[in-house]
Amino acid sequence: MTSVTTARITPRLVRWARQRVRATHETIAKRLNVEPHQVVSWEHGEVHPTLRQAHELATCLSVPFGYLYLSSPPSEKTPLPDLRTLGGRAIKRLSPEFRDTLNDVIRKQQWYREYLQEEGRSRLEFIGKFSVGDDIEQVAAEIQIALGIDDNLRRETSSWEEFLSALVRHCESKGILIFRSGVVGTNVHRPLSVKEFRGFAISDDLAPAIFINTQDSKTAQVFTLVHEAVHLWVGKSGISNPDLRKRTSDPMNTTERYCNRLAAEILIPGTGLLESWDVGQTIEQNLPRLSKVYRVSTSVVLRRAYELNVLEYTDYLRFLKREEARWRRTQARKPEGGDFYNTLLSRNSSTLTKVLVAATLEGRFLSRDAARLLGVKLSVLSKIGERLAGAA
Repeated sequence: MTSVTTARITPRLVRWARQRVRATHETIAKRLNVEPHQVVSWEHGEVHPTLRQAHELATCLSVPFGYLYLSSPPSEKTPLPDLRTLGGRAIKRLSPEFRDTLNDVIRKQQWYREYLQEEGRSRLEFIGKFSVGDDIEQVAAEIQIALGIDDNLRRETSSWEEFLSALVRHCESKGILIFRSGVVGTNVHRPLSVKEFRGFAISDDLAPAIFINTQDSKTAQVFTLVHEAVHLWVGKSGISNPDLRKRTSDPMNTTERYCNRLAAEILIPGTGLLESWDVGQTIEQNLPRLSKVYRVSTSVVLRRAYELNVLEYTDYLRFLKREEARWRRTQARKPEGGDFYNTLLSRNSSTLTKVLVAATLEGRFLSRDAARLLGVKLSVLSKIGERLAGAA
């Protein structure tokens, strides 16, 4: 009779890992095809799962298998400054989905940095060129030029999607890696929460990087992208989640307040909005018109109008809630799917993907390691190479 190997994992680590992903015993049991009382017994150390069950449990709880054998929960430090605030206080806890995404981007950014060092590339002079507190209009004008944000770009792009894509290309041409995704890797069952974060920036004078949470609307992503780009120009890494409901006088991280103001000025110059706002029209008429003109969300137009004293806070908040409700309705109707190749380039940064595939074809990097870094199968990596070669 064949004996079944059990895994003598640490009960408190099972409980910690389950609570970390905010899952119930019933949810875990259903995914592992066991009874809920079995999961409870693992957490109390009354019985141990089989080795196969332990591996599946680790996958289900989104932790490395070895974590389940630790004597106490590991200390999970945030690798970037957390600039998100709630009631004026920093938010310290990161969800497993966010943490896994953050660590994945850092791995890719570090690989690219080492690659550029081997290539002997020079540092990027715009990183940290300005300081928090520098003149808003002066800094905004320089970043607008660097990223090509002007009336010509707005006229040449027929939609918010095109405007965002153009901004991404301009950023990558400046040496900034842009990662965009709404899920962890390719796992559609692990979505990222917009309530938790909208983006983050890694300020590095050789390989700066920006991540955008694509669970947000395209027009909101435009603001987040520019906000994170500002982080690079002032040399401040950080995790961001701008709260548009805050009053301008509410407590807020100093860096975030400055980056918000600067991003708004870059996308909607104050003088331009004041000239464009038609006092003869209602707010409902001004919003969609100016949103199309500046290629940003109506929420950003509202915020800018409030900051420039065009709207009172009560009116601003009322219309902001209305716009957010409208956005949720459009999200419910949003079709799923998309081009796999374009999604892969977006998720992994077009620049990084092309450099990594080229390095693999040149024999400077193992195909197996390249596929693992990009989160694809070896067969997919070959097809990426073929498609890039055909586009050259």
